[in-house]
Amino acid sequence: MLSRVSLPTLHERLWRALSRWVLAWGRIVYLGAVVLVLVLSPSSYTRGARRSLARHIYLDTAPILPGFTVLAALLSLVLTRIVVVTALSYGLTAYALEMVIRVLVLELIPLTAALFVAMRCTIPNGARLASLRRSGHLDALRRQGADPVRVELLPRVAAGVFACITLAALSCVVALVMAYLGVYGFNLAGLPTYTRMFGQVFSPAVTLVFGIKTLLSSLAVALIPMTAGLYDVGEGVSQDSELGGLARMFAVLLLIEVASLVGNYY
Repeated sequence: MLSRVSLPTLHERLWRALSRWVLAWGRIVYLGAVVLVLVLSPSSYTRGARRSLARHIYLDTAPILPGFTVLAALLSLVLTRIVVVTALSYGLTAYALEMVIRVLVLELIPLTAALFVAMRCTIPNGARLASLRRSGHLDALRRQGADPVRVELLPRVAAGVFACITLAALSCVVALVMAYLGVYGFNLAGLPTYTRMFGQVFSPAVTLVFGIKTLLSSLAVALIPMTAGLYDVGEGVSQDSELGGLARMFAVLLLIEVASLVGNYY
């Protein structure tokens, strides 16, 4: 006679889900604190560490920089044209360019840069880190007296943050130039009006919110996939690694975007 397998009750399933949720976010917070301490520690910048950091920064930034710049330019031209034509039809031409800058530069470009870096750099780096963990490379580093976080994780996180900030800054400049060209064309007649309007949009408070938003988004896309790759998820939760890290990263980006909107418009 077959024995009846007892299924977990609803209370047990909720408790396991809550435990995994707390453990995952606790690991992210803990690893973020460790990375912050390592970044501020002079011992993290030995000659070999600087060489590894420079290599990761180059590999994570240079290959994707031209493609994302072209993408930002095309997106800027298309969005500028749509907004300007729509504003003309409603008699709101005076507000068209300001709307383009607020929507494109303040909101879309930083979020797009963060997602682009996540898909092209940090998520694949997290998968490589998980492969190194499964192959025993991280344990071999520990046996040799090296810190896997310092050797393998810190350069990848720093490179992800650098790539995200670089892409966001460069694409914002490209978007501003494309927005000007889309409205005024290749002449300098509208430059005084454009610079005055730019100064009105980028007030000190808005600039501060924009900088904090870009930095937090960079940290989110650089750190969360690395956390999912560094730690073993344990028994019974083998499906939680990559997909769980993606879900947490998107949740953090959404919260950052909501907080940015509240800070800019309320």
